[in-house]
Amino acid sequence: MGDEISRRHFSAEDFSVFRFRLDEETKRLAEQFASSRFSERGDMAGFELEAWLVDGKGDPLPQNDLFLERLQNPLVTFELASYNVELNGSPTALSGRTFSRLHDELAATWRACRGAADDLGCHLVTIGILPTIKESLLNSAHMSKMVRYQALNDRVMALRDGKPLDVRIQGEEELAMQHSDVMLEAATTSFQIHLQCKPGNAVRDFNAALVASAPMVAAGANSPTLFGRTLWAETRIPLFEQAIDIGPHYPPRVGFGTGFAEASLLELFLENQGDHPILIPNVNDAAPGEFAQARFHNGTIWRWNRPLIGFDHDGQVHLRIEHRVVPAGPTIRDCVANAALFFGLVAGFRLDSQGPETQLSFDAARRNFYQAARDGLQAELTWRQGQVSARSLLLEELLPLARRGLQSYGIPEEEVAEYLGLIEARVDSGLNGAEWQLRWRRRHGLGGNDLVMAYLERQEQGDPVHAWPL
Repeated sequence: MGDEISRRHFSAEDFSVFRFRLDEETKRLAEQFASSRFSERGDMAGFELEAWLVDGKGDPLPQNDLFLERLQNPLVTFELASYNVELNGSPTALSGRTFSRLHDELAATWRACRGAADDLGCHLVTIGILPTIKESLLNSAHMSKMVRYQALNDRVMALRDGKPLDVRIQGEEELAMQHSDVMLEAATTSFQIHLQCKPGNAVRDFNAALVASAPMVAAGANSPTLFGRTLWAETRIPLFEQAIDIGPHYPPRVGFGTGFAEASLLELFLENQGDHPILIPNVNDAAPGEFAQARFHNGTIWRWNRPLIGFDHDGQVHLRIEHRVVPAGPTIRDCVANAALFFGLVAGFRLDSQGPETQLSFDAARRNFYQAARDGLQAELTWRQGQVSARSLLLEELLPLARRGLQSYGIPEEEVAEYLGLIEARVDSGLNGAEWQLRWRRRHGLGGNDLVMAYLERQEQGDPVHAWPL
C-alpha cells in the first residue's frame, strides 16, 4: 500500500486480471521458497516513524502537502491523514554501532523536519494517539491527497455494504461509537521496526517477533487516551483493528494472525491469497519476479507482525519482518531503544536450541499481546508455566536475553548498555509514554492541548521519557 496508484475506481475485469496475476505470482513465490532463492544478506535493520503536524496550540494541522513541499526530503512522505507524515530510515547491518547509526540518521531527518515545520509555524509530535485529535477531524476531508487512500476507503465501505464501523473499547473508561470511513486509522501512529532475515532464520525470527510483541507493547505503550477517555495503555491496538473492519464474513485485515509459522513464511502469503479478498486490484505490468501484485495485496493486510518481500540493491529478493506493534515516540532515543530491545529479543530467542514457539503457545502469545496493550507494564502475562508481570519479566529475564542477543551480533558493549539501559530505566521506573501522560493528567487536570504542549516541550529537549518531569 506504500505505492501510489493511478485511479480510484476499478472494473470487474481489473479484479479478474489482478487475481490471475496474484495467483501466478504466489505460485512463483512458492517455487522461490522451495529452492530457497532469497538473499543471504540478513540481520539488517530499518524503520518507519509516523508523526503528527500540530499548530501552536497542539491541535492537528492538516498541511502535510505544504510541509513536504517545503521539506523536499525523499525519506519523508505522506500518511493517511493530511496532518500526518512518515519518516523512513535506510537499512543498516546489525553489527558495530548499529543503534548510533540509526539514531544519527533519524535525528538528522528529524532536524530537517523541524526546520521545515518552523518555516510553516508548526511543530511535529511523535505519539501513538494525539490527545487533541477529534472525531470531526477524522473524515475524508482530511485525507491526504493520494488516490490509494481514497480507493482503500471506497473498498472497505463497499465490503461493509456502507454500514458504519462500530468501535467499542472498554478500559478505565468506555468508548462506544460508529464511524463512516477508515479515517479512524489516522489516529494510530507507530514506529515500525524492520528486520531483514537470512532465509534459514526467517521462521524462527517471525515466531520470535510474535512472542516478543507483548513485552514490546508493555515497554513502549504511548496511547492511553482517545477523545478524552482513558482506555488502554496502547489504545492504538484495538482502534486500528476496528478502524478497518471489513465485516463478519471475512478474516480481519488487522490482527495478531492465526498461528506460528511452521515450514516457511510462504504460509502467510498463501493465507493472503486464499483467505483475504482483494481490496484494491491495482494491476501492475511489472515482471512476475517482482511480485508486484503479491506485495501490493500483502500491503492491504496489516498483521501486527507482517512478512514482506523486498529487494536488495542488486535486485536479489529478500525476506523482511515488519514489527508494527510499537507506537510512535516519545523521543528519537526512545524509538531507537525500542528497536534495540526488539532486535535483541529476536536474536536472543534464536540462541536457544528450541524456538520460542515451543515454550509458549500461540494462543498464549496472542492473549499476552492484548493484555499488554490493555495494561502496559502492569499486565500479567503467561510465561512458560506461570503468570508474571510484564515489568518483572522484562527486568529479570527478557532484558538479559536481549543483551545476549545483541552481543551475538557483535554490537559493542557500550552500545548495548546505552540503549537497553534506557529500556531498563523506563521499565524499572514504570514510566513509559502512556504512564507519563496519565500521571501528567492526574497531576494537572488540564485538557488535551495543555498535555500536548507539555509533551512537545519535553520531546524537543530530547531526554528519554523515563526522565521527563511531571
